Amino acid sequence: MKFCMVTTFYPPYHFGGDAVYVYRLSNKLAELGHEVDVIHCRDAFNILSGQPGTPLPNHKNIRIHTLESRAKSLSPLLTQQTGRMVLKKKRIERILEQGNFDVIHYHNVSLVGGLDVLAVGHGVKLFTVHEFWLVCPTHILFKNASHACENPECFRCQLIYRRPPQFWRNESFVRKMLNHIDRFLVGSEFAANIHRERGVELNAEILPLFTAWPQGGKARDDLLPLGLVDYFLFVGRLEKLKGLQDVIPLFVDAPELNLVIAGTGAYEPLLRQLAANSANIHFLGKLPMTDLKNLYRGALATIIPSLCYEISPLVLGESWSCGTPIIARKIGALEESIDNTGGGLCFRDSDELRRQLRLLCEDKVLQKRLGAAGYEAYLQNWTAEKHLQRYFEIIESIEAAR
Repeated sequence: MKFCMVTTFYPPYHFGGDAVYVYRLSNKLAELGHEVDVIHCRDAFNILSGQPGTPLPNHKNIRIHTLESRAKSLSPLLTQQTGRMVLKKKRIERILEQGNFDVIHYHNVSLVGGLDVLAVGHGVKLFTVHEFWLVCPTHILFKNASHACENPECFRCQLIYRRPPQFWRNESFVRKMLNHIDRFLVGSEFAANIHRERGVELNAEILPLFTAWPQGGKARDDLLPLGLVDYFLFVGRLEKLKGLQDVIPLFVDAPELNLVIAGTGAYEPLLRQLAANSANIHFLGKLPMTDLKNLYRGALATIIPSLCYEISPLVLGESWSCGTPIIARKIGALEESIDNTGGGLCFRDSDELRRQLRLLCEDKVLQKRLGAAGYEAYLQNWTAEKHLQRYFEIIESIEAAR
């Protein structure tokens, strides 16, 4: 079969889990003998960073189309404002129309084609919902850059985020474009319900992302300070909405507990100030995927303190694949995942988190039981084999219905 992935970001020009998933899915499909094209936008990445990550190898069956425009940042900005392909329209249309793809799989398309791109090309059309872009101009439902959005005030929120209003966001245009999609793939019931409550009814299948570890990587002893054994782990972008600022003070006050932080981001200077050079808080920076697995394996638990709604963070599957339990904020899909699997604990406030940290330090039987439940959840829902089995079942059901 011939597949085409349409995504704003793709390694090494990427930031988070959406691009990692596209990379993993593309290479797994290629390993199975399928042909995979990937369309992504380097101009969009350059606006936000310009510093690519570690290059990753791609299978020989993958062909990558890196879109760049002479207009540079103007191209993705026009797409963001209009919801249309604009300056990259001709090249995207040529790839999708001439590629004769069996499946076109859209991901985060906000800066590479907008909703406009959903109408281009033929074959089965899938759309993985990685974030809340369809119902939120800022993508993240983090209202006024301070808390999870329960009652939308989009115009005011966009001003706080310094984003001009997107006038293409009207119900008729959105519905018309979404009608081109055969099936939406969503990582949690919570995320599907959020879209429904906000007026976007998705023909959705619940399909969590999957974890696939590359070969190689440094040993844990080479990544951590000498002699560090028991520690809690945070993996992700260092941004306000990830909530790590609520976690670090607990470790400052408890020097006998260790916190390891893998990631970088705009909020890192403030987080380092909060850490106040505490000897038990370790910032490792952004690590390649090859190194992360050994960090997960050695952790007492992985902390996910997000203040915003998550859809299906890869950190869940990555941690559980190593038998490491989760301590997550009791919010949205994180609460749903813990409740459904028993693979960790949920906290409401700092006091409850403090108690849970000490509990997992002292009760190794509980720590292992939660980790085993998480590993079972990984085997049932987060492996590449389970994911691809369900993925192809969805494609076959669409083809049969036609």
